[in-house]
Amino acid sequence: MSKQELRVLGQDEPDGCCAGLLTAPLAEEQAVELAKVFKALGDPVRLRLLSLIASRAGGEVCVCELTPAFDLSQPTISHHLRLLREAGLIASERRGTWVYYRLLPQTTDRLAGALTRAMDGPPPSGAAS
Repeated sequence: MSKQELRVLGQDEPDGCCAGLLTAPLAEEQAVELAKVFKALGDPVRLRLLSLIASRAGGEVCVCELTPAFDLSQPTISHHLRLLREAGLIASERRGTWVYYRLLPQTTDRLAGALTRAMDGPPPSGAAS
């Protein structure tokens, strides 16, 4: 498994975001960066973890509350959380013994923006009229 660091999307672009996947062809670098984030979301456990964190009232959740939701060991849950953190989807903060996680909405907003088709744009080919 690669140990290269993941860059959060949109931080280098002057307007803070990248062109939408459905509005313009992606540059190779944009495709590589998007693929890294989507790869992090490509596992059902990580997708559930992200959902549990994002839907939490108050915006953050302790790892001690995440672990019982899965039939997995604590080190496995920590591994999945690390991958989500490296992809720029969540942030963590240690408080004493426990680590608290929160969603980084700017990354999920960028993903949503990349997949959103402009309302005035042409319908995708093969779409019903």
